[in-house]
Amino acid sequence: MASGKEIRTKIRSVQNTQKITRAMEMVAASKMRKAQERMRAARPYGDKIRNVAAHMSFANPEYRHPFLVKRAEIKRVGIIVVTSDKGLCGGLNTNVLRLALSKMKEWQAQQIDFEVCAIGNKGLGFMQRLRAKVVSQITHLGDRPELDKLIGTVKLMLDKYSAGEIDALYIFYTGFINTMKQEPNMEQLLPLSGERLADNQKGAGETRSGWDYIYEPDARAVIDGVLLRYVEALIYQAVAENMASEQSARMVAMKAASDNAGNVIDELKLIYNKTRQAAITKELAEIVAGAAAV
Repeated sequence: MASGKEIRTKIRSVQNTQKITRAMEMVAASKMRKAQERMRAARPYGDKIRNVAAHMSFANPEYRHPFLVKRAEIKRVGIIVVTSDKGLCGGLNTNVLRLALSKMKEWQAQQIDFEVCAIGNKGLGFMQRLRAKVVSQITHLGDRPELDKLIGTVKLMLDKYSAGEIDALYIFYTGFINTMKQEPNMEQLLPLSGERLADNQKGAGETRSGWDYIYEPDARAVIDGVLLRYVEALIYQAVAENMASEQSARMVAMKAASDNAGNVIDELKLIYNKTRQAAITKELAEIVAGAAAV
């Protein structure tokens, strides 16, 4: 059995760890509220631009943007993986990376190559360990996502799609459900598909009809602008959702760590008291034995 001094040292060590986890829990709770506000503010615009872009996929304009053209055969895909820069947030990054890895294995089985754009340090390190082809990356985004930094990193993948170097583009991120639940998501970014809008209309009891528009000043300028906003909105919303999920997961993980530290401290105190009582009992027995001998 460990000595009383060793047990006291362990108790102090766990208490110091508990102070750190409690402080991190409070910091995460504060950041979580701000991240959720940004995420909820981005959702309405993101949903609306999705619907507008999906309607355009049903239209028949004289100008067809490359983002609207579906390739006959998929030979190479691009994937954008959104993760956090820091750890200590439970299984947040593990779940989304597991989803990405399963899809990558499916593509490998179908002889489909892939290229990776990593947003976040954890995803970048994971893809580098897999020896995947990482064509662009961005880390250390901070607590507030900035679209100017994000779109520059993703533009390389968009240019590759426009040039025909990749045939589809997917984004992987963690969607925020509530404080206790976050789910990894995979969404097709390009080519733009109207399937999502069709599913929504079907669920609402609507029927899909032909769509057409009048473009001013011309179709090319309007469609190029709308689809650029579409891509920007999806990227920004994915990062905002992931940041809100990160802070929520970190707050829950740190609370669980604080509670576990408290349980460990209680167990160590019980062991310390038992050890101390055994030492006192031993000393009393030695005194009594010595007195009896005299």
